[in-house]
Amino acid sequence: MGRASDLPDGADALAEQALAVLAAAKRDDKLIATAESCTGGLLASLLTDLRGYGRVFDRAFVTYTDQAKCDMLGISEADLARHGAVSAEIARQMAHGALNGSQADVALAITGFAGPGATNDEPGLVYLAVKDRKGHQAVRECHFGDVGRERTRQLAAHAGLEMLADALDCALPSAAAPAPGQSRPRQVRA
Repeated sequence: MGRASDLPDGADALAEQALAVLAAAKRDDKLIATAESCTGGLLASLLTDLRGYGRVFDRAFVTYTDQAKCDMLGISEADLARHGAVSAEIARQMAHGALNGSQADVALAITGFAGPGATNDEPGLVYLAVKDRKGHQAVRECHFGDVGRERTRQLAAHAGLEMLADALDCALPSAAAPAPGQSRPRQVRA
């Protein structure tokens, strides 16, 4: 478990979905930025692996630690203490910080527990947020379960691509349903 081939959509599907997002951004002359914690830059890698789309990806912020979130994205230590690094509020603030710290038109943020951590940390709990320059934003809460770090990261990247596609008003190639025991991301208030 945890290999790309174990994913419901597979690694090839992630690349196809990234291509659809990049094509929509190119079509609309939009720049993308990412702020990633538990995925460690995976989404940025997917969005920069495809030739011919270098002008639609502005930058990535890989903010694995709380201090990096404060330093790079302007999140306050008080907010991290109040909400926790893995929360809808911090995901919102990460997207806001990535947008403000870049030239991007749309920013996607991911924070979560890719694997077991502290006693009360839920493995596979991930929050994602997307925000654009017009002020539109959305947040998702995902419960992927204790499926391993790599699989959680891949599932989170898939959810991030879905959110970017929604923000860019494009359709993604169809995806398979999550494996048994896996939940689809649910929208939380923006």
